Amino acid sequence: MAAIGTGNAEHYRWGQGCDGWHLLAGDDLSVIEERMPPGTAEQPHSHAHARQFFYVLDGEAVLEMDGMPHRLRRGEGLHVPPGAAHQMRNESSGYVRFLVVSAPKSHGDRIPAPPDATS
Repeated sequence: MAAIGTGNAEHYRWGQGCDGWHLLAGDDLSVIEERMPPGTAEQPHSHAHARQFFYVLDGEAVLEMDGMPHRLRRGEGLHVPPGAAHQMRNESSGYVRFLVVSAPKSHGDRIPAPPDATS
C-alpha cells in the first residue's frame, strides 16, 4: 500500500474554484482534503446517516451548524452529527485547507437544507 496525498489522490472540483481530493474513499469511512478560495461557500445541507468531522489544516473557515457559526482556525475542528444542517464558508482573504472525515461516506447521503436552516 502506497502513501496517499493530494499529488496522487483522486481530484475533483466543486463550487466556484474549490478543490477536493479523496484520500480514503471507503463505504464506511471517507477522508477528503478540500481547498476553498476566499469568498467561497458550499451549499447548506445535512446528511441522514453520515457524521462528519471538519478539521482545518491551513487558514480560517466558518462552519455554520444549525444556525450557529463556528470560526475554525488551523488546528481546530468540529463534529457535525447526522441530521445537522451545516455549511462550510471561507470568509477570509486567503485560501483555507481542511479535512472532512465522514462515517459512513457522505456521498449519496446529502440532503439540501431549507433556505433558513443555517442562518
